[in-house]
Amino acid sequence: MRDDLIIRRETPDDTAATEALHDAAFGVPEGRSESVERELLRGLRADGSVIDELTFVAELDGEVVGHVVCSRGSLAGEPSVGLGPIGVRPDHQRQGIGAALMMAVVASADQRAEPAIVLLGDPEYYGFFGFVPASDLGIGSPGEWEDRYFQAKPLRAWRPQMAGDFRYAPAFDRLG
Repeated sequence: MRDDLIIRRETPDDTAATEALHDAAFGVPEGRSESVERELLRGLRADGSVIDELTFVAELDGEVVGHVVCSRGSLAGEPSVGLGPIGVRPDHQRQGIGAALMMAVVASADQRAEPAIVLLGDPEYYGFFGFVPASDLGIGSPGEWEDRYFQAKPLRAWRPQMAGDFRYAPAFDRLG
């Protein structure tokens, strides 16, 4: 990872850069004007679901090259954290930027006494950060994904009695 990488909280001035970053990182499907991730990000922001203290950008030489957003979901009816989207500009991928963003989220969520972070993603990648299939913790998936892709990381505040069904922020349900 580069020594000059800065991880900082997202500000309103980062909106255009982060939206363009997700389009570049994930691609814009044919017939769409934006990536699904950008649509999700805009929905999360419009709904007020973004957890500002857990949403970060990675900056190199004054340019936003990575971004992670966390939003308020619910676990067994109690507030919980859903992570995603997370993206790194294609010309800066595989340099540890995504890992630095993940570590910032995990450390900050733990410090805020969040019980767990939930995400949908590659078990090989996220396993490195301590994520396990959410079902192993008794967390029910809100979708029809294989167990290994719907993952959670229990933090220090986690207690097994907190288990239950997880619901993402409403913007996730509106994705087409």
